[in-house]
Amino acid sequence: MTRTSSSAAASARPSLADRAPLLVVLCGCMIAMLTFGPRASSGIFLLPMTSEFGWGRDTFGLAIAIQNLLWGVGTPFAGAIADRFGVMRVLCIGAVLYALGLALMAYASTPSLLNLSAGTLIGFGLSGCSFNIVLAAFGKMLPERWRPMAFGAGTAAGSFGQFLFPPLAAGLNASIGWQQTLIIFGLAMLLVMPFSLALANAPARPKAGDERPQSIGAALGEAFRHRSYVLLVLGFFTCGFQLAFVTTHLPAYLNDRGLSIAIGGWTLASIGLANMVGSLGSGWLSSRMPRRYLLAAIYFARGVAIAAFVLLPASPVVSIGFGIVLGLLWLSTVPPTSGLVMLMFGTRYLAMLYGFAFFSHQVGGFLGVWLGGLLYEKLGSYDLVWWLSVALSFASAAINLPIVERPVERAAQPA
Repeated sequence: MTRTSSSAAASARPSLADRAPLLVVLCGCMIAMLTFGPRASSGIFLLPMTSEFGWGRDTFGLAIAIQNLLWGVGTPFAGAIADRFGVMRVLCIGAVLYALGLALMAYASTPSLLNLSAGTLIGFGLSGCSFNIVLAAFGKMLPERWRPMAFGAGTAAGSFGQFLFPPLAAGLNASIGWQQTLIIFGLAMLLVMPFSLALANAPARPKAGDERPQSIGAALGEAFRHRSYVLLVLGFFTCGFQLAFVTTHLPAYLNDRGLSIAIGGWTLASIGLANMVGSLGSGWLSSRMPRRYLLAAIYFARGVAIAAFVLLPASPVVSIGFGIVLGLLWLSTVPPTSGLVMLMFGTRYLAMLYGFAFFSHQVGGFLGVWLGGLLYEKLGSYDLVWWLSVALSFASAAINLPIVERPVERAAQPA
């Protein structure tokens, strides 16, 4: 009797998200910043590692491609576990795997060890503790009026990690060496665990009549029969292709064109800083205009920006300017994409269904990183991958236009 009454009292007590939504958003943003930073710095480690061990860029690129692919493979499963048991356990396990991967990467003297550390461990670690899980928690925990801006803030926080970590990585590489830099980054990932406490009660508590009972299998079947969801998933492929290729290969590309690694680091940082504005703006616009038009405009503008960057002569001003423009468009696809998934299917399986969209994103990331290294070794240039990225931008702009922005139609439940 006592247990029942205490359980009822606990369920009646307002949640942390109801009492302090800003605290939930801030802790989630700290997690997004910490976890996005090291993986956004991978390009800073390409030249020192390949130079020290005599690898080609395709060797390093394959490891980061594996990371992107396994990040995508693991995200739907991590999302399903988070939907069922809450995100705190998932975040903590992901943080430990991420930290181990960074630490082992510091001692990866063979391609197989590099694939295990930078590829497998970091990839699965990211699937459990990256901003995707944080955004799903925001969708479940926060009041509806907080969600659009929280999605933008969480994405912007990841961008701040990209602003902070690449110049830090470049500076630490020069002062203490790349191995010690990776160890420090690994220790920093353990900070995710205390911040995850604020998201401990993320499983949704649906109100009566809010969302019908539905199994995981039924939710997946419903989603992949829904044309608009399939179009959204296909369009997200391009985002992953471009982000992973630029993050991994841009510093080396700029070095090939006569610019320093420091310029590469600051270009990546400018992408992260500008994307804080772009992500927040995208979150704001997502609640004020059709999301399909917003996504189409973002992809089209990316194609124009990349084409201009490749055609212009290389200089620090051009490089930083490209970083700022691309940064405004960088993760600005995430708030409208996650918002569309939530609009179509509700919050019950938001982490899992967004996870499958993100898997498409990471398949694109795998191909972007892998093809970048492979084609560079074969052709001696990144030009073909840049122009492929431009073509994919325009294709994704067209793919997003037919999306229908309304909840999926479901049969009425029997009384």
